[in-house]
Amino acid sequence: MSVYEVLEKYRHFNFADFFSQLTDNDIERAIGKERLTELDYLALLSPQAEKHLEAMAQQAHRVTVQHFGHTILLYTPLYLANYCVNQCVYCGFHTHNKIERKKLSLEQVHAEAAAIAATGLKHILILTGESRHHSSVGYIKECVQILRKYFTSISIEIYPLTVEEYTDLVAAGVDGMTIYQETYDEQAYAPLHPAGPKRNYRYRLDAPERACQAAIRTVNIGALLGLSEWRSEAFLTGMHADYLQRKYLGIEISMSPPRMRPHVGGFPPKVVVNDKNLVQYILAFRLFMPRGGITLSTRESAALRNNMVKLGITKMSAGVCTAVGGHAEAATVGQFEISDERSTADIAAMLYSLNYQPVYKDW
Repeated sequence: MSVYEVLEKYRHFNFADFFSQLTDNDIERAIGKERLTELDYLALLSPQAEKHLEAMAQQAHRVTVQHFGHTILLYTPLYLANYCVNQCVYCGFHTHNKIERKKLSLEQVHAEAAAIAATGLKHILILTGESRHHSSVGYIKECVQILRKYFTSISIEIYPLTVEEYTDLVAAGVDGMTIYQETYDEQAYAPLHPAGPKRNYRYRLDAPERACQAAIRTVNIGALLGLSEWRSEAFLTGMHADYLQRKYLGIEISMSPPRMRPHVGGFPPKVVVNDKNLVQYILAFRLFMPRGGITLSTRESAALRNNMVKLGITKMSAGVCTAVGGHAEAATVGQFEISDERSTADIAAMLYSLNYQPVYKDW
């Protein structure tokens, strides 16, 4: 069975009807369980569960400490290129947006890596726009070989690859991948991606599994919150993560809950996802997947990220720039605006103040 078949079971599911039948007892029973079912998870994402966030938070904290201790893994992204052939209406790298296009030379990759490594970080996430011509697998592999001199963990957030291509990059030193489905609503997906290879919903959906088949160490998935109704997006993200965790037991499965941010092009969110909604999503996911990682990026404010440290988060970015380069030299226009501009040292100091340990190298 593929993940598409798993999600297909819920294509015509009446979420509103399910939510309308829930009681406080249903929510309390789900919070108290050691292992939640799929519908327990959905119950914790419901409007009814909003009254129980404090109980969910206490349980999420207990479960997270049990599995991860008082630690937060730190990393930063490095944009290698912003050339893109897609027309994603919500993205600053949209092929028709009038921005400066740039690709780092290998010498510039060295310089950026040295600047980032000087902050103490050992985990890095490399990103490109979706242009195989400008950012080929061969180019990415060359960059990875340079980055291995500076970092112990290298993850990719690039266009979907074949199993063979993922295998090739894993052999070169890549040990993690992040890819967002953007929206799990297949009907909503098409108009958001009017042209370009990203329009292929199924090929993108199966990319995390292809990476798992290539024996990558970590896989991180998610939906871009604001493109469709958030409760169903959160639920289907959870179903996807659970599917991968059950099928590939030796691979670390994580989730990110990114919310839309201002960007060149100015496409507004279709759905407003407020802080309370985001917190509920994170708490519910933690209770559903106790061993799953949860990444909270600098899309979110410093205050919110500080408050979420004890409530399920396991990984945070620091010293972030969403433009090509930006660490050793002037950056181009970013993919989107970040909210938390703190340095790695600032994030580490915040974690220490909360009696948490910033982790620079986790293996």
